[in-house]
Amino acid sequence: WTEAGTSAAADSEDRDMHKLTRATLALNGLGRCFIAEKHLSGIKIISRGLVCAEHGNDPGKNEVYDVIISGGGMVGSAMACSLGMDPNLEGKKILLLEAGNKKVMDKVPDTYSTRVSSISPGSATLLSSIGAWEQITKMRCKPYQKMQVWDACSDALITFDKENLQDEMAYIVENDIVVAALTQQLDGLSDNVQVKYRSKVVKYAWPMPHQAAESIPWVQITLASGETLQTKLLIGADGPNSMVRRELGIPTVKWGYDQSAVVAVLHLSEPTENNVAWQRFLPTGPIAMLPLSDTESSLVWSASHRFAEELLEMDEESFVDAINSAFWSNENQSELIETAGSLFRSALSAIMPSAGSPRQLPPSVAGIGPKSRVMFPLGMGHASEYIRHRVALIGDAAHRVHPLAGQGANLGFGDVACLTQLLSQAAFNGKDLGAIQHLLEYETERQRHNLPMMAAIDLMKRLYSTNVAPVVLLRTFGLQATNMLPSLKEQIMAFASK
Repeated sequence: WTEAGTSAAADSEDRDMHKLTRATLALNGLGRCFIAEKHLSGIKIISRGLVCAEHGNDPGKNEVYDVIISGGGMVGSAMACSLGMDPNLEGKKILLLEAGNKKVMDKVPDTYSTRVSSISPGSATLLSSIGAWEQITKMRCKPYQKMQVWDACSDALITFDKENLQDEMAYIVENDIVVAALTQQLDGLSDNVQVKYRSKVVKYAWPMPHQAAESIPWVQITLASGETLQTKLLIGADGPNSMVRRELGIPTVKWGYDQSAVVAVLHLSEPTENNVAWQRFLPTGPIAMLPLSDTESSLVWSASHRFAEELLEMDEESFVDAINSAFWSNENQSELIETAGSLFRSALSAIMPSAGSPRQLPPSVAGIGPKSRVMFPLGMGHASEYIRHRVALIGDAAHRVHPLAGQGANLGFGDVACLTQLLSQAAFNGKDLGAIQHLLEYETERQRHNLPMMAAIDLMKRLYSTNVAPVVLLRTFGLQATNMLPSLKEQIMAFASK
């Protein structure tokens, strides 16, 4: 997230940012005018100082793609599959650029990976629609029907579950398996989607807002190999340190949490159905145990950088003891909070005797997988704009969240579903895929979903990062009240399942 450069470069960047700031102020006004008058016929769509007009013939000799996706991780690969399988986009030239090697999985590895994601029903529906979900479930995928969240500083808890326990609340899947399944689907789409592996982008050239005599009308991409590509629409799926976002100069609101997540594969003391996701909020950060199989779970423990390093350096026995203590110990609880919480719970039970969920106890941990302990820093980030002229950002390139709600991958898959639908409609209507009109619709729709989710995750993280008595009492009452209101829990689950 830090960038170095010479003072001359910095001055140049300052001038560019000054121009961008002035342009942005003008554009926002124009954008508002467009939104207010978009129903009028004959209006040209002008937003952010960028005019969508028909361009002349490509001045260069290079092939022009309809869509290029930069970044072949889970979200970028899903985007390529989704576009490649859409009937309205048949015949469009789509290219996926992936800097790494092709991920082929001839057989499922014997050991679990530490990099896993919680896949919501909405994301599973998207993956199913592009033919990848069946392959994922054949390889390795663990559904869970319940999630129990509780506070280390009180007895307060909340249980999210489905009334019909046959319904899955979400699925825990290794990221490598998702990418391998999507890669297999891409192999079958070779007529529609081309994939270039080991293709590192070194430069982007952006089209001018207004067509000039010598300007390029498309986004131009230069690869490390020297090859130059052009596209009518560039989709940036290149992660939290997105080069696409950075080169465009899109401002990003971001901050670190002064925390790292320690992840590991856990061996449980005894086999269970293991269909519950467990999360406990410690004053030092949340700890979660997510089911992988009947005998193994995935650990995500958020803590200060220093404590995270200590957890990495512990021998296995001490590390296992620390995990069990984090889930079971009552050392952070006080008698005052416990008494107040008990009285409040009794009052709620008198009003709503049939509401609430019983407490379950998490499984104990016996050991960890070999070499499975790693850590990575945590932070929050959000691009102020998801789109520019002929460019759209998806996934972590547009937004980054704390893992406590398991929504990172799901927000990205939601971007894929939304952008595919809008591009499909644009193609059906015979419109330019890089036109600003439907890109603006994508930005608006996704920000309306992503921002409230990100704000809720950030608030929850901050609310549970203290053991100050008044705050603990407030969140205790809130958690208990929410647990007694099935309709509210259903709304929360429905929002998170999209």
